[in-house]
Formats: sequence, C-alpha cells, structure tokens
Amino acid sequence: MIFHLASCAAFAGVLLIGLVGCQRADDDRTAGQQLDSAVAKAQQMAAESNETIKQTRREVNQVMGNVTDAVANKSRDAAITTAVKTQLLGDSSVSAFSINVDTSGGQVVLRGSVPTSMARTRATELARAVDGVSAVKNELSVQAQP
Repeated sequence: MIFHLASCAAFAGVLLIGLVGCQRADDDRTAGQQLDSAVAKAQQMAAESNETIKQTRREVNQVMGNVTDAVANKSRDAAITTAVKTQLLGDSSVSAFSINVDTSGGQVVLRGSVPTSMARTRATELARAVDGVSAVKNELSVQAQP
C-alpha cells in the first residue's frame, strides 16, 4: 500500500512537471493557475485510479469467495460420498463394491447393480441417513447373482 501511494505521488509529480512544461503559447493563465489546474487534473486522475483499484479489489474478493465456496462444497460432497460408501460397506445386505456413489451439492446418485430389490431399497435408506444428504437418486439395477 505504501509502495502504491509512493508510486502515485511520483506519477503525479511527473504529470505536474509535464503539464506545466507543455504550456501553450496562447494560454493566458498565470503559472499559478496552470499549476492549480494541473494539480486538480492529477487529483482527479488519482481518484479515478483509486476507484478502479477498489473495484478490482472487490471483484478479486468476489472471485476468491466463489473459489472458497466451491472448494468447501467439493469437500462436503466428498465427505458425504465417503460416509455413504462406509454405510454401504457396513451393511451385509448391500454389496457396496458394485455401487458407485456420486455426490454433488448434497445430492447423492447411486449407480451399479445389487442382487435384490430389497438391497436396492436398503441402499437408498442408508444413503438418506447420512448427514448432509439432501436427496438420493437411485439408479441401481437388480441383477440376480449366479
């Protein structure tokens, strides 16, 4: 921030020198009036630059907030997927090795195959019981095992 202020001050100084040095021959203002005008222009440019910097900072903060939210959501979804898989593995009526669990936004999708319709229903029950699950879509097919 200090570096930024110093660079703005240096820029304003160079601008003032340039504006005073570029005095037009037909300009009948006094040197003081020209200097005042140059200072006002420099202050206006600095204010505009500051506003641009503030807007950019707001936009960067918004993007960083969105990234943080996305990472947090992915982490929650991964934790839900792990918890559902753990529940399926702990239940003897469901073969968790043939079930794929996908989670997005707290919504769980079960894919794969199970040996009975009871196992299919039980998989849905187990998934719904996990904290953070907002919905379960059961796409499991019943495949009788030989």
